[in-house]
Amino acid sequence: TPAVRYLYILIENKTTKTTMVSSGGGRKKGKASGGEVQISKSPAEFFAENQAIAGFDNMGKSLYTTIRELVENSLDACESVHILPDIEVQIEELTQPEFNVLRGLTSPTKKKVGSGEQVTPSFSTGVKQKDVGLFSKGKKLKAGDKGKADSSDLGSNTAADGGSNEKKGKKDNKKKKPSTEAYFRIKVRDNGCGMSHDAIPNLLGRVLSGSKYGVRQTRGKFGLGAKMALIWSKKSTGVPITITTAHMPNAQSEPAEFVSTCVLDIDIYKNEPRIIEHKKRRNTEKWIGTEFEVLIAGNWTTYKSRIVQYLQQLAIITPYAKLEMHYANKSDNKRNMTIRYDRRSEQMPQPAREVKHHPSSVNNLLVQQLLERTRTKTFLKFLTSDLSSVSPALGKRLIAELGNGFEEGMSPGDLSDKQVTRLVQLLRSVELFKAPDGSCLSPLGEYNLNLGIRKVLEPTIIATARDKPGAYEGHPFIVEAAVSVGGKEVKEGITVVRFA
Repeated sequence: TPAVRYLYILIENKTTKTTMVSSGGGRKKGKASGGEVQISKSPAEFFAENQAIAGFDNMGKSLYTTIRELVENSLDACESVHILPDIEVQIEELTQPEFNVLRGLTSPTKKKVGSGEQVTPSFSTGVKQKDVGLFSKGKKLKAGDKGKADSSDLGSNTAADGGSNEKKGKKDNKKKKPSTEAYFRIKVRDNGCGMSHDAIPNLLGRVLSGSKYGVRQTRGKFGLGAKMALIWSKKSTGVPITITTAHMPNAQSEPAEFVSTCVLDIDIYKNEPRIIEHKKRRNTEKWIGTEFEVLIAGNWTTYKSRIVQYLQQLAIITPYAKLEMHYANKSDNKRNMTIRYDRRSEQMPQPAREVKHHPSSVNNLLVQQLLERTRTKTFLKFLTSDLSSVSPALGKRLIAELGNGFEEGMSPGDLSDKQVTRLVQLLRSVELFKAPDGSCLSPLGEYNLNLGIRKVLEPTIIATARDKPGAYEGHPFIVEAAVSVGGKEVKEGITVVRFA
């Protein structure tokens, strides 16, 4: 949207010393009017502080968004080389003690069970006593009472329970609510194109660095998804991400000779990758694809249904993909679950092709960028080469309509700001341009849409339709629709699902 596009330009400019005015914090750059401090923030720092923009509003949604972004990266990696996707998601839930043991914050303790020993996580820190008052909302402990209870007694001390044995007994009878604070080790593995060894740090460790800024249909555009997962990991657990990948440029290429492994962090303030480990080994198994591992804080309880629903809806619109998710809870195996959607179709949509901007979709900023980047020598050549749907004959008519100050042979770089504004006004008002090029779209197709709904919902009746390509303000679109009646686990009433 224009608003998001403006945000992108604004943040990109920050890397070139554009500054923001703030009343405190940050790296001091100078004094602004009124005594305010002027600071400069990198894109990574901005999104770390405003993570809700990228869908990381809370613990539960951050877990959901992380899974979604990694899965869609995997789909893009497969579709870019036209390989039928095989995507596996592993989610392992850890309690805080288990996370602490994993991070080396505490050491596991041994308990005797029968004739053997069982290793269990503990909050032990080597200190025999703790200030219990720090962890209680009840009565204030007297100075002499501090530290009397061991850390194992935090849930049953008198101060924490309100002070009376009667209240304590009543509270003990109540069922304790399970803690919603948890940590999740997420692995997403695919069989896509992978990443070249040298490109990994910048692809995943530099916010707003991406390859999807052209005019074509893509699942992502601004280079945020996987980087935000890294930023959330850094904020919630402090653990870097691990990427294992084998690169294949296209479907006809041989599997990569090496498998690369990169342990990566990000410097928030410089918006630069911080490489902890970057190595490669021989690809003896001839594997291609990527495995992305991240450890984050989250909440499975509140967003489990959303994650399951997302995979179900994804299976509907990608019947050519095999999707599998395994959820494991280390402390309660009864909660483990597996979801699997097998491939139903081997017909993949044609990949979207990057096209030129349509004259009806331009604005002042975009035209200025095109003028600066063009390799053409004349204004007429610029109109016919850098924009779509402009023939040489139509280009001459446009220049004549623009009037004084515009010539066919003038250099594109000689246009002033006023002339750019006049050009944009004319381009957006002319009705003779051909319709935008629809090859930048990658429609699913009625066949796949029908198969996807039958595979997942198993309806009694289904009908599909696809409209002719259309355009809105120079942007092409295609509407594909389906209606189904009945099916497996379908609720009463009308359910509308929109994919875009």
